[in-house]
Amino acid sequence: MSPGRRVFITGVGAISPLGEGLDAFYEGLRSGRSGTRRVTLVQDPLIESQVAAEVPDFDPLRHISALDSKRVPRLIPMAIGAAREALRQAGYDPDALPEQDRRGMGVIVGTGGGGIEFAEMQYRELYLKNNRHVTPYCVSSSFVGMLSSEISIAFGLYGPSHVLSTGCTSSTDAIGYAYRQIKTGQAEALVTGGAEACITQGLLAGFGRMKVAAARYNETPERASRPFDRDRDGFVLGEGAWMLMVESEESALRRGARVLAEITGYGSTCEAYHRVAVKNDGIEPARAMRLALQEAGVDPARVGCVQLHGTGTRLNDPAEARAMGLVFGERSARVAATALKSQIGHPQGACGAAGVSAAVFTLTRGIVPPTINYDNPDPECPLDVTPNRARSLEVDHVLCNTIAFGSKNSALLISRAPVR
Repeated sequence: MSPGRRVFITGVGAISPLGEGLDAFYEGLRSGRSGTRRVTLVQDPLIESQVAAEVPDFDPLRHISALDSKRVPRLIPMAIGAAREALRQAGYDPDALPEQDRRGMGVIVGTGGGGIEFAEMQYRELYLKNNRHVTPYCVSSSFVGMLSSEISIAFGLYGPSHVLSTGCTSSTDAIGYAYRQIKTGQAEALVTGGAEACITQGLLAGFGRMKVAAARYNETPERASRPFDRDRDGFVLGEGAWMLMVESEESALRRGARVLAEITGYGSTCEAYHRVAVKNDGIEPARAMRLALQEAGVDPARVGCVQLHGTGTRLNDPAEARAMGLVFGERSARVAATALKSQIGHPQGACGAAGVSAAVFTLTRGIVPPTINYDNPDPECPLDVTPNRARSLEVDHVLCNTIAFGSKNSALLISRAPVR
């Protein structure tokens, strides 16, 4: 392992299409349940894709006031709820943090669309209804950067408050940034992760025009998200929030915190190739994986599980399979892997945090979640994706991959908590 402080995960929180709270998320993963349903947040019969992975029965009033619910986008109460759960699991009282802890704790999170749902709603008022009295919070609540600010304000955290927005790698990069801040001694404890609530008319229509949104399974939505399956036809737009409490070894020991897992490596590259398409050679995603492994000092042979990006698009899945081959060689067809988006859809910039949260599940429970809807293996993707049923497997390291529009690739290595 490269020099620097060790960085531990001591808390996880989740609000996902599998239900609200970490227990619902983990139980959904274990049972192989689909979070995809007929879309309800968008009512437009002209849009080709009519499925989405929405958070079911989500009530923002469980996390924010009625007044604030009219002033902020949907992802804010999700993010606050997941952050509160992560803080609580880490041993903090999120609603009564001591002044000393609040002074030293910051927020580094990722999102792709930020308040785009709120912006669309306000623009609809402005342009379609000619309503010149849009909320005065239209501008501030639509900005991507407000995500970390709202979390900081909710818990009174005075440390750095940053948002990374790099597309689908956003929360992976945010966690990597938080890891580096702690590793190099610039921070002691951080709330990190990602949130996304971008199931909107504009995005569903836009992704449909790009021919990347699943559209063949509108009548059987639970079957729509099918990464690496030969019959896939695109991703299912998802939403949710996954937050982590990460802290230095010294901080965790001082508090007597239970350590769930350790972040041991991070790597990021760019293909510098295309706005939306990926190169089919897999070279740069493979280099991001290798960089994470090299930082951790872990040989690929020691990786027991891979959290695949696995969007379910025609181009991305084979490219990721080739990247796996470059990193793991002939073992790439045997290493246990899983594509989380088959269950939760694609929550865009939050998908990396969802993958890390699932990696903690694998490391602490000894269970690899399944890739569901895997009925017809694609010969271009010769991977062991843990088809349709979870498997029991004790592993020491989980590699988490993400790939984004704009040719971006990022990977994190999450390792078993040290025995003390």
